[in-house]
Amino acid sequence: MIAILDFLYFLADTGLELLTWAIFITVIASWLIAFNVINPYNPFVGQILNTLNRIIEPLCRPIRRLLPDLGGIDLAPMILVILIIGVRNYLLRGAFNGLASLL
Repeated sequence: MIAILDFLYFLADTGLELLTWAIFITVIASWLIAFNVINPYNPFVGQILNTLNRIIEPLCRPIRRLLPDLGGIDLAPMILVILIIGVRNYLLRGAFNGLASLL
């Protein structure tokens, strides 16, 4: 039973790590688009950006509603990464350690 919990912890932790990387890639891609380094009208690039935005936007939208308008600066991805790190390091680890101690 502990092996199943370890596997579930691995899946949850890896999923949150991939989400963190997706946020970083989205932020860097938005900078590269702003400075005309990459072309968002390229079908391949557009498809990747669309997929990443569909993953990240629903998570950033509630955070953006809480933050004041700072002009062109969007702090929501940074706050989301901090929240994900907190969930990974404290909540996820604590929850799985608590479940493992019950078994």
